[in-house]
Amino acid sequence: MAERKYEGFLPGAHPIEGYGAGGFRFGSMSHRGSILALPSGIHAWSATAPQDIDIASLELVFAEPRGSIEHLLIGTGTALVPLGAELRQRLRETGIRAEPMSTGAAARTYSILLGEKRLVAAALLAAP
Repeated sequence: MAERKYEGFLPGAHPIEGYGAGGFRFGSMSHRGSILALPSGIHAWSATAPQDIDIASLELVFAEPRGSIEHLLIGTGTALVPLGAELRQRLRETGIRAEPMSTGAAARTYSILLGEKRLVAAALLAAP
């Protein structure tokens, strides 16, 4: 099988070591901008605002092997923003429980659940 390569990709699951100033620290490196933290690795994510969070922007989440994600923590910036009905339905159909919350809370919760060996992923919007 050919190796999949993505711009802004770090293979493997890594806890989030820090968040702020428009980016994240993980894997002893830093990234400015939003990220998707998936079982396959951490990817740069083009979403910049809550309205960008939709089925298309989460295509890499849906591309992960079925059953590899039970919980998707969605960091919506500085405030909790509910997910749209279509996205909630698509996530339910794939067996993923989505939990929107502020990005800081999502990043902290992701690292805790990852440390507990839970089947977790995170979609984290960077805040300025």
